[in-house]
Amino acid sequence: MAQKIIAKTGHLSRFILRLDRLRIPLWLIGLTVFTLIIPPAFDNLYETQQEREAITDTMANPAMTAMLGPGNLDNYTLGAMMTHQMLLMTAVIVGLMSILVVARHTRADEEEGRIEMIRSLPVGRLSYLNASLLVIIGTSLILGLLVGFGLTALGIESMNLEGSLLYGAALGGTGLIFAGVTAVSAQLSGSSRGTVGLSLAVLLIAYLFRSITDVSNDTLSWLSPLGWVSKTDAYSENHWGPIILMLVLSIILYVLANYLNSIRDLEQGFLPAKSGRRRASRFLQSPLGLALRLQRTGMIAWAIGLFVLGASYGSIFGDLESFIEGNDMYENMLVQVEGISIVEQFLPTLMIVIALIATVPPLMAMNKLRGEEKKGRSDHLLARAVSRIRLMGGYLVLSLVNGFIMLSVSTFGLWAAGAAVMDDGLEFTMVYGAGIVFYPAMIVMIGLAVLLIGCLPKLTQVTWIYLLYSFIVVYLGQMFQFPDWVAQLTPFGHIQKVPIEDASFLTLFILSAIAVVVIMMGFIGYRKRDMESN
Repeated sequence: MAQKIIAKTGHLSRFILRLDRLRIPLWLIGLTVFTLIIPPAFDNLYETQQEREAITDTMANPAMTAMLGPGNLDNYTLGAMMTHQMLLMTAVIVGLMSILVVARHTRADEEEGRIEMIRSLPVGRLSYLNASLLVIIGTSLILGLLVGFGLTALGIESMNLEGSLLYGAALGGTGLIFAGVTAVSAQLSGSSRGTVGLSLAVLLIAYLFRSITDVSNDTLSWLSPLGWVSKTDAYSENHWGPIILMLVLSIILYVLANYLNSIRDLEQGFLPAKSGRRRASRFLQSPLGLALRLQRTGMIAWAIGLFVLGASYGSIFGDLESFIEGNDMYENMLVQVEGISIVEQFLPTLMIVIALIATVPPLMAMNKLRGEEKKGRSDHLLARAVSRIRLMGGYLVLSLVNGFIMLSVSTFGLWAAGAAVMDDGLEFTMVYGAGIVFYPAMIVMIGLAVLLIGCLPKLTQVTWIYLLYSFIVVYLGQMFQFPDWVAQLTPFGHIQKVPIEDASFLTLFILSAIAVVVIMMGFIGYRKRDMESN
């Protein structure tokens, strides 16, 4: 009986791997490369133990503990520094990977009717769910091994084999846990959007709960799965107990997901969907209103996350001088100008990171149009009295407003936290001006998404590659001493370092003009090309 329930699971696993033959390898390569390039950079910046110990006072700041987790500051070797500053943040990204991959092959496929077609074949009722879990289990295992053996291969003295394998196991274990969280969420929610939203909420709550308890009561942080990541203490004490807890929790979640899947009806969820109005408002009947309705939950979640991110950065302003002192990386990245405070010198560096991250939600909002087209939903709108220009225009307006809001809330969070911890306060107009100056560059990125959707719809993922390139060359370019022209290949590389430098009206105007031209080209292409759907 049990074999019938999971019949053909292996075949379906290979089918899922075939569908994600590009997506999963890109996740693995990106996470592995990102992890492996950090230790050599740290090794060049902090060549002696004295240099590493010089920043431990800042790392002991409660704000830094809340953001990065506790670390072994008494013996701050290069390995301990790597674990303290990078492991938790990387684990959050791994959790995001698991959420997106599992949601895509559970609730999203069910929502699109694919699982109903698969179940018409001689496969078990639980086969597709378990095939999805097998794929993410294999992905997490490969990630852990790649990171573990990759870190060992770097040959850094304080990063031995056991610590490296534990580091990789912590990342893999995080992937397993949030795969289980998403599998359970897929049974509770009745839509893919709800599944992703519920899983991300669990990820965010786990991070915030860990942040609060790491500062107030370290014992309570054991209640958060992300708290277990820091408790591994890789390269120091090397505790494997948290990894066992990760495996046990993952198994419990997988069993629960299978049980819930076995007792619910197809295309139904255990959480009842809220009934909507019998008649839609005039605003909802417009393309803009519909796009906003579909994405409002994600926008709210991103706005909260970016506010927290800005507040996290602003909270270090009180100890900024001790944080910068002796840190060669930040001393090289800062522009030393006489008469400019250390906060004003550090602000442009923070704003680059915030602006690049704040560009993600407006790009997601714009690319949603392509997603709706691929699912065949745009055809229903265009069959009515809705033009293609009006449809794309609705998504464009939402994306532009989205980007403006994300920049605003993140800079407001940075200012609010910074003003609270600084004795002399912090001028809001200076902080807001340093952030909003990136808006024209963001519009260029949105314009690129419009152009690709309109003219080259199969290449819409290029926008994410270009955004990642922008982050590497603009933020890390000074540390790795890239030539200036490399950063100028992205619109973010042309923005002045406000408030150290005055914003150039000509530069902002040219970027805005480029964005307008690119957007117009995208609209023309979208109006003329054939609609495509899977």
